[in-house]
Amino acid sequence: MNMVSTLISYQAITRDIGRSLALATSDRMTQRDKTYYLAEISKIDSIDDFMSNQRVLSFAMRAFGLEDMLNSKALIRKVLEGGIDDRRSLANTLADPRFREFAEAFNFKRYGATTTSFGRTQQGTVDRFLRQALETNAGRSNEGVRLALYFERKAPTINSVYSLLADRAIYKVIETALDLPTNLPSAGIEKQVALISQRLDIADLKDPKELARFISRFASLWDIENGGSASTSGVVGIAPLTSGQFGISSGTLASIQALRLNRGR
Repeated sequence: MNMVSTLISYQAITRDIGRSLALATSDRMTQRDKTYYLAEISKIDSIDDFMSNQRVLSFAMRAFGLEDMLNSKALIRKVLEGGIDDRRSLANTLADPRFREFAEAFNFKRYGATTTSFGRTQQGTVDRFLRQALETNAGRSNEGVRLALYFERKAPTINSVYSLLADRAIYKVIETALDLPTNLPSAGIEKQVALISQRLDIADLKDPKELARFISRFASLWDIENGGSASTSGVVGIAPLTSGQFGISSGTLASIQALRLNRGR
């Protein structure tokens, strides 16, 4: 079996990201879902309409990595109803950043019936969906490649150590690249923040060259930890990354949520 390293696989995808996206999302089902979404989203002018159209809602939630919450409609409704303008709204106080991103894009609380007229809810959401599909497909052959692609996409939005702690997939990349102790989450949030801050300057993640070096380090250490390189055999879709997949503890997430609540007072 032909084997290739995580870094080489990642670079092969990112070298021509447009072509990679086209190849990964050319299947009939993806194209059908995209066409349906674009045709229907502008017709939706309320949270009730949004929640009642299962195909549109499912597409939008998958675009924001929330497919694992498809059966939690009551929670999603509360997130949307609260919006993001109130610092103590549900979207702003949940530790998981996916909810705020979703509420910000579909901000019915602020924009009402005009919410779905914005590009971010139309082609912007489609672009996110296609990128998620690309990462999902890459992960079937090598989970490390999926993590690297996800990290590359999210890194520019990381503004503090606390924000990277709130995303389990991002934390997995950080944990691997910085060679953090696997039991670090049990040490408490302040010790986690202190150790990571000693080893990583968050500002470096906004520098393309530094980010590339960081991902290269992650990929090399990932292969060492996981027994070498990964198969180049057929890339097919599997369940996308969710924030609940990797290493940080529920206690850490609870601490982050408490901090956000306190800041909102």
